[in-house]
Amino acid sequence: MLELRPCCEHCETPLAANATNAMICSFECTFCKECVETVLANVCPNCGGGFCSRPIRPEADWVNGNNLSHYPAGKRVVIKAVNLSQQKSLIERVGTLAPNKR
Repeated sequence: MLELRPCCEHCETPLAANATNAMICSFECTFCKECVETVLANVCPNCGGGFCSRPIRPEADWVNGNNLSHYPAGKRVVIKAVNLSQQKSLIERVGTLAPNKR
């Protein structure tokens, strides 16, 4: 189950459980859409993978208690401000490859 981290790892923008601008990589590194597009160029600085929109956990109990009240969003804040020179180098190495080819 996704942790649903509460903020962008780079700029610390709050990302509520129902945020439509939350992006994650396959390791659940969490960034806001603006950072993914303008700073990271869709390259995760922690693993080199790409990003997709983070799913939104339902608030209502539609099926068997699988909802936000039974499985709340995480509170653990992960801040790893991106080293821009390292990110630029990573983007130069892998940024032209589609995420499924990295």
